[in-house]
Amino acid sequence: MLKKILVANRGEIACRVFTTAKTMGIATVAVYSDADADALHVQMADEAVNIGPAASAESYLVIDKIIQACRDTGADAVHPGYGFLSENAQFRDALDEAGIVFIGPGKKAIESMGDKITSKLIAEKAGVSCIPGYTDVVRDAEHALQISAEIGYPVMLKASAGGGGKGMRVAWDEADCRDGFERATNEARTSFGDTRIFIEKYIQQPRHIEIQIMADSHGNVIYLGERECSIQRRHQKVIEEAPSPFLNEATRQKMGEQSCALAKAVDYQSAGTVEFIADADMNFYFLEMNTRLQVEHPVTELVTGQDLVEMMIRVAAGEALSLTQDQVSLTGWAMESRVYAEDPFRNFMPSIGRLFGYREPQGDAVRVDSGVYQGGEVSMHYDPMISKLITYGDNRTEAIDRMVDALDAYYIRGVNHNISFLNALMVHPRFVAGELTTNFIAEEFADGFNADLVPQNNPAIAVVVAAAVHQAYCERAALISGQMAGHEYNVATEWVVITGDTETAVSVSQTISGFMVSIDASDYAIETDWALGEPLFQARINEQILTVQVERADLGYKLFYRGAEIDAQVLSPKAAQLNQLMPEKVPADLSKFLLSPMPGLLVKLAVKVGDQVKAGEELAVVEAMKMENSLRAVQDGIVATISAEAGDSLEVDQTILAFE
Repeated sequence: MLKKILVANRGEIACRVFTTAKTMGIATVAVYSDADADALHVQMADEAVNIGPAASAESYLVIDKIIQACRDTGADAVHPGYGFLSENAQFRDALDEAGIVFIGPGKKAIESMGDKITSKLIAEKAGVSCIPGYTDVVRDAEHALQISAEIGYPVMLKASAGGGGKGMRVAWDEADCRDGFERATNEARTSFGDTRIFIEKYIQQPRHIEIQIMADSHGNVIYLGERECSIQRRHQKVIEEAPSPFLNEATRQKMGEQSCALAKAVDYQSAGTVEFIADADMNFYFLEMNTRLQVEHPVTELVTGQDLVEMMIRVAAGEALSLTQDQVSLTGWAMESRVYAEDPFRNFMPSIGRLFGYREPQGDAVRVDSGVYQGGEVSMHYDPMISKLITYGDNRTEAIDRMVDALDAYYIRGVNHNISFLNALMVHPRFVAGELTTNFIAEEFADGFNADLVPQNNPAIAVVVAAAVHQAYCERAALISGQMAGHEYNVATEWVVITGDTETAVSVSQTISGFMVSIDASDYAIETDWALGEPLFQARINEQILTVQVERADLGYKLFYRGAEIDAQVLSPKAAQLNQLMPEKVPADLSKFLLSPMPGLLVKLAVKVGDQVKAGEELAVVEAMKMENSLRAVQDGIVATISAEAGDSLEVDQTILAFE
């Protein structure tokens, strides 16, 4: 067995590997950049080695520094996690030369499956169903137009070395194809240093389903069921689950057997994932093979009862797989939500900062794989993932219900996050029904995300909680010392709760176990041990157990529940009448300015002072998290001033240019 494992990664995946290694009695080594000196993975490891500046290109991606860290600590094996060097054949070579075990597949598998063109040719030869397309390098934009016309629109342009949604564009016509080729090529150059693009037929109404495989050095290959990964935004997975609500057993077996055949064709060892696209008729086609552990591996672990990281370590140590295909069974249902530091109310712009408030949900059926802690920092230098939240149930409905409750109880402050959006997805009727495609988010949230899109089974819950919390604060205020005789503070029991444009008259009283709130003829008995200042209002309300996040904000309260972020004011009836007379604050007119919607790099400025622009015309391109974002004019106008230039680092809402 291996003695000491160095994880050539950071964040939650490094923490995840350390957890299993410690359980197996294996010593651990962390590597970290200057920006990660106080990171959780550094604290978890037995030893830690600084490998350079914050930039990945000067730290986590420098092979020589990783090798030296192994030598300095005596690590006899490296787990690459995912991202960074996990699918880098040169890294595998360097470890082999240094006599260090790589916990992953061989060079042949990494190289052949890491190139989408090569992998498709191998898959076709191995008898794996493939998408129709042009499996060679596209020379230029004109060549792309020619190929796309022959295949027939819509088509998908993909970077051959791509992954994580980078270097991918859907083209519905010639204009899309020309622009998409440029964007995909630029992203491929920035992300992978490889500009090769190929083109495939775009499958409409597609589902993204992937098969988890595991192979050892003794010729054994098994598949451990599938994962449904269709809920995506800009080709990035958001929700994953196992098993898929779509597949039947016969199709699952076909996909699994084809995945194993592909693994054998490249002499695969270790954990790997074969990704497929499936159409509405359950026809499925090969997309790619990821020669590493996947972000979403926990859902497979929960439904199979297997620790995939432990299996990887044992395979790397030369052991044979401990189970055969007929011993693999799927039990129950698992759901995973990716929690990101991003603002869904501002088109999912990345968010950075320090976590001054952080509390993970608890429960036997709840798992959180995270790499952060309260007081830690979400850095601008790396992926904005905070954690992965996973729930398990006997069936899909139970897994969803537990996820909704867990999201309600997930407390994060200091950075913007996507929990409201995740909860909105979970309670969406179409998601609950399992009617999923990779277009789900684009179709259901075509104009972006806002609180009005979140269905509430019982809108009264927010009103009831706001009233109870306000009553508690008023009861405390009544206890202030030094009150003048005859002018003591009298606590009211009749209030008006204002949420949006709705005013609701309520009556509130305290009880032995909490509060009683009455709205018209309906009574809401609240049993809770909530204390003033506690951000999570956990209670039983009329036999329903729930959690509402609540905090004081301005002159009212902000509540977070079931995906909605609700601003509430609790006023006396007289104050509510006067409130109706208050003038409405009109927001400032920013239509004459082009503002950066995110922190990022201004890679292109397409206009100059005096240019006349039309609505829809590209004005600038901002790169954030290695993704290019095209900023376009929303109306006709003339450029009056320019406040930034290509190469500038921009802050959120920084002015790029102004119109006359």
